Parts: sequence; structure tokens; C-alpha cells
Amino acid sequence: MNAPHDKPLGVILAGGQATRMGGGDKGLLALGQGVILDHVIARLGPQVGAMALNANGDPARFAAFGLPVLPDPIAGYPGPLVGVLAGLDWAAGQGARAIVSVAADTPFFPRDLVARLQEEAEGMAHPLVLAATPRGDEDTKSMSRGGQVRHPTFGLWPVALRHDLRSALEGGLRKVVIWTEKHGGREALFDDGDAFFNVNTPEDLARAQRRAWA
Repeated sequence: MNAPHDKPLGVILAGGQATRMGGGDKGLLALGQGVILDHVIARLGPQVGAMALNANGDPARFAAFGLPVLPDPIAGYPGPLVGVLAGLDWAAGQGARAIVSVAADTPFFPRDLVARLQEEAEGMAHPLVLAATPRGDEDTKSMSRGGQVRHPTFGLWPVALRHDLRSALEGGLRKVVIWTEKHGGREALFDDGDAFFNVNTPEDLARAQRRAWA
């Protein structure tokens, strides 16, 4: 378990294809006085020791952010776990023991995300915790056994399990929670369901703009 002074590294997952937004990088969409990624970086930066961005294609489009850009280590867009694996491989090279992942299209996630994930991981040999929120009536995705909604792109992941994750992905695994449950993963419950609101559609972007300027 990371001590408070031994912060995990942060990995921003931007490897999705943004099909509902017409393609492109959702993190580069204008929001407030910058772009969505500016908001994500501003929230994550104080919580972690260093940051990197998981994204595919030409890394030059992210040059303005000054972050390492990590491509997926397995081809074919096999889902967010491959971005987590990219982050774990990078973190291993930095001598870190854990990473915290966040999504590049979710600009208002909690400012105490890392602390809450670490708190839930106390006592675990390999800290593995996903963020979760209380179930709303409209929620049907990523349900846990306790009826909570899991947010699998927001999690604390141990570098020690990166080879196991690679083997699972190469074997065809795509569902995050199948792998986390196999390793006794836990959930950190956040009361504010809107904190993990992400931009998937033009309507979502308009909603985010209203919040950014509020």
C-alpha cells in the first residue's frame, strides 16, 4: 500500500474512439477557458506523483500538455483495461507501485479521488479499487453485487499484477470487473453520482459547459 507521501502515478485514459461524438479526441473539446483535458489534469495533478496520457495515433496532438503519451500495448482497442496496462508498464519503469486511472472525458471527478481509493485499499496486498456511486433508477451499467454503479475507468491499480493483466487481455478478456473481482478488488463509494459524469454526446458537452461556467 502506498504511504501518503508515496503517491501513485496518474494515468488519463484517452484511448476510446468517441464514436458518439463523431470521432476524434473528446479530451480536446473546448470546455470553459480550455479543453476537457485541462480540467482533468488540473484535478488529477495534485493527487498523484506524476501523470501520463494513454492515447493512440500521433502523440504530437497532445504536445501542449507536456505529458508522456502511452499507446495501447495491445492492438484493436480492446477496452479501457489495455490503457490501464499501458499505465502499469510505464509506472513499472518509474519504480512506482500503483497507478490511479481517470477518464479523459470526465472533467468533474472528485478532488479526493486518490485519497478515497487508497483508504479503501488499506490492508490489501495488491491495492485494487474501483470508484462507485449509489445506483440511480436509470442506472443499469457496471452494477456491483451491492447495487452500486461501478466506474471502471476510475481505479487504483497495482503494478505487481501487470503481467497477469497482460495475459488476461491477450486471452480475450474485455470486461474490467471480471478481472478485478478475480483479484478481490474492492469499491470506494462516492455519494455524488454526478462527479463521474462524462461527455459522450453533444448534449453532454453542453451540460458540461453550463457546469464549467457556473
